[in-house]
Amino acid sequence: MRAMILVMDSVGIGAAPDAARYGDEGADTIGHIAEACARGKADNAHRQGLLRLPNLAALGLGQACHLATGRYPPGLDDRPALFGRFGCASEQSRGKDTPSGHWEIAGVPVRFDWGYFPKTKPSFPPALVDALCAEAELPGILGNCHASGTEIICQLGSVHMKTGQPICYTSADSVFQIAAHEEAFGLGRLYEVCGIARRLVDPLNIGRVIARPFVGSSPANFKRTSNRHDFSVPPPENTILDVAVAQARDIISIGKIDDIFAHRSTGLNKRGDGNDALFDCTVRGWDELRDGGLLFANFVDFDSVYGHRRDVAGYAAALETFDRRLPELLSRLEPDDLLVITADHGCDPTWKGTDHTREQVPILLVGSGQREPIGKRGGFADIGATVARHLTLPPLRHGHPF
Repeated sequence: MRAMILVMDSVGIGAAPDAARYGDEGADTIGHIAEACARGKADNAHRQGLLRLPNLAALGLGQACHLATGRYPPGLDDRPALFGRFGCASEQSRGKDTPSGHWEIAGVPVRFDWGYFPKTKPSFPPALVDALCAEAELPGILGNCHASGTEIICQLGSVHMKTGQPICYTSADSVFQIAAHEEAFGLGRLYEVCGIARRLVDPLNIGRVIARPFVGSSPANFKRTSNRHDFSVPPPENTILDVAVAQARDIISIGKIDDIFAHRSTGLNKRGDGNDALFDCTVRGWDELRDGGLLFANFVDFDSVYGHRRDVAGYAAALETFDRRLPELLSRLEPDDLLVITADHGCDPTWKGTDHTREQVPILLVGSGQREPIGKRGGFADIGATVARHLTLPPLRHGHPF
């Protein structure tokens, strides 16, 4: 008896009930990608035509989208025979960021307000910049604004390499991001600077400081690497990971799960460069997971490579690649295992700007021997509560099992 939670980072299925508060009324990551595919607006060398997700559809993705929005996305409207259970959930936590979504999935809704930096230039308080430069012995910083990570590296990467000033920027999330060249600046040096920044932004209640290393010699070939590292604050309460560790259960975390939970109770972590490598890690981790254990995986490319860059065709191709690999995991499930596939927020690549979108998320479940519908859930914490019950762990403080 084991459990696995797969988070398709940013794969939202329609605007949340409170989306208007975030400027996201009408956002629909899966729906708008599927519509673009149906119109031929997402064709490229890697994929063409309707969005084809037969395995996710068989698990109920189309029905989950219909439950959330009242519509079946094109390509997901043939209502295939189900071999799983489906539902959708709206987030209780404030904001639309990665830590809030993952913590709530793990049983801890975020009831407080994160700190954010204003969409001005400069964005950061002068005292914060002065303290960072003094303590990290920096000659200054570049950026100091809201920006797309790939775009600001392209704009300022060459100046950074000449001056030694790191590129600091933020977004609509509660983040302080620092980009630096792995060789010219040094990866260890970047992590050291981020560690100092983490302590300095604590009084501002900033959720994450993110190290964004890149390589290349010019804007033509600058490329961010897989050595990204998130310096996060820990969850304010015990998550399902903490509860499982207290019960001496086996934990395997995949991708940036360990960063998101500030390396607390995240067990053995496996990382890979891109969704395909992360899927390899997930398959190997599942094969290694002991009875009673939990595997928790994040597939980041949907969000960081395609969602934020508003790459509709790339997002569609990534979804189809993920779908093609699902049978590798489904075939490994034993009768008493549980698989949950979900998301943490949206990042509609057709939406304005480059930020996350406040959306409902799918819940696709295989296992547990139950057939009752999951339905519309009022919080992501119901996922954690369900997994805890399946693993016979003590009940979590939040959420209701389905």
